[in-house]
Amino acid sequence: MTKRIRKAVFPVAGLGTRFLPATKAVPKEMLTVVDRPVVQHVVDEAREAGIEHFVFVTGRGKGMIEDHFDMAYELEDTLKRRNKTKEYEALMADLPKAGATSFTRQQAPLGLGHAVWCAREIIGDEPFAVLLPDMITLPAPGQTARCLAQAVEAYEKHGGNIIAVEEVKPEETHQYGIVAKGKDYGATFEITGMVEKPPQGTAPSNFIISGRYILEPEIFALLEKGEKGAGGEIQLTDAMIHLAKERPFHGVRFDGRTYDTGSKLGFLAANVAFGLARPDVAEGLKAELKKLLG
Repeated sequence: MTKRIRKAVFPVAGLGTRFLPATKAVPKEMLTVVDRPVVQHVVDEAREAGIEHFVFVTGRGKGMIEDHFDMAYELEDTLKRRNKTKEYEALMADLPKAGATSFTRQQAPLGLGHAVWCAREIIGDEPFAVLLPDMITLPAPGQTARCLAQAVEAYEKHGGNIIAVEEVKPEETHQYGIVAKGKDYGATFEITGMVEKPPQGTAPSNFIISGRYILEPEIFALLEKGEKGAGGEIQLTDAMIHLAKERPFHGVRFDGRTYDTGSKLGFLAANVAFGLARPDVAEGLKAELKKLLG
């Protein structure tokens, strides 16, 4: 039997240099898409997938993230005294249960693999999820499950390790981590290889690694070695390549849309997409877009 996925790692120590000067004093994960910080959208997705313990790998200047997931007594008291019941209940609904969040430091920016390794003592000897905090997802029209929920479903079917993937145009594959596709099961398929940003025209498929993973704890022993890859950093993809020699990996096709809020264009597109998905602002936003587009 497979162990249930209870814990998720959120690597939130990045500097957000693509968004300077906005991220000089505000963590990039706290920039808002509509009225919720980016990191809250990612935590929402994890909670919907059944995650119970949220592990944040932080760095210097990220205290605002910890505050966001804590009580805010003065604000809560003010809302109650002013009878702002709707706003108060919304805050309480987002507040994690006591003991459901952990924060650990990545003291140096040594790469995604190093950030995941920093969570090893909190994760322990059980499979876990990893969610890249820049990437936020919306389900396909008519669907309700976001990306991690689909990955958890694939894990319950196959066990082992799961990587969420999306298709891109073949001419774009050199920009991403790419998986090689083996036996197909419909929504999922065997992964027979992985490569980080292959030279143009050499990619084994057009399925990109899209920022949601379920990994077995054996990954930590590989990350422990501290072997540096692309960019002189400890790459999670490199450790997965080694783990795949011994343990099964499957890809799950996410049938929704992922937005990279770490890029300016992705951030703007996410605000439009999430706004259009919100009944309270959708019609007004459509009207404003029509005015802008002429």
